[in-house]
Amino acid sequence: MQPEPVSEPPQYPGGRRLQGKKAVITGGDSGIGRAVAMAFAREGADISIIYLSEHRDAEETRQAVEKTGARCLTISGDIGDETFCREAVQQTAEQLGGLDILVNNAGEQHERESILQISAEELDRTFRTNIYSMFFMVKAALQFFKQGGVIVNSTSVTAYQGHPTLLDYAATKGAIVSFTRSLALHLADRKIRVNAVAPGPIWTPLIPASFDKEKVQSFGANTPMQRAGQPGEIAPCYVFLACDDSSYMTGQVLHPNGGRIVNG
Repeated sequence: MQPEPVSEPPQYPGGRRLQGKKAVITGGDSGIGRAVAMAFAREGADISIIYLSEHRDAEETRQAVEKTGARCLTISGDIGDETFCREAVQQTAEQLGGLDILVNNAGEQHERESILQISAEELDRTFRTNIYSMFFMVKAALQFFKQGGVIVNSTSVTAYQGHPTLLDYAATKGAIVSFTRSLALHLADRKIRVNAVAPGPIWTPLIPASFDKEKVQSFGANTPMQRAGQPGEIAPCYVFLACDDSSYMTGQVLHPNGGRIVNG
């Protein structure tokens, strides 16, 4: 990508707000997931990143995390497969010595000019990656959350504003909002907090992989801030929701989106 995304979180030293915590992050190899992994590590957490097949990206993230002194596991596989999710969470808990935080961040999107171009197979694939996987990961993680726990889901501004050429993607992101709110109610008596982040246009590898050159060049320019955000600018939202600073928040969504008002 040119320019390269900025994954480094804002230059604060880290307050060790996640000291001793163990976190698993889906889609942690690049983009927002990489930035979250780096920010969590700076705050004292050990990290497990789950990714599909981008081995070089995953290795770069592992090295960045380990520079902070944190441990980092890298686990490759398809989160649309419930068996894989269960095994990945089990491996994380065993090797890191527990699990405290689950970040459901992985996603995929495919631009289509017409709904007629969205096949049943593609529709199923998008939903399986973007929302089925969250059910799978939560089910697997719950047995390892001992006293409380935190779940942070990645949704999107498209859940609130829609998108004319990302119909299935936007539908999954709307589902994630409802899932977050419902799961928060479902798990409140277990002292497990569930919140979400709904980024606006963020400069990640998903963008040039999804859109044509013209749209990529103008990506983010239609926000009030007139630019795309960087992954490192989003990561502090995840830190806030993962740590005790947000102890009285559950079922909520943060909106780092360059100034778009969504009333969500």
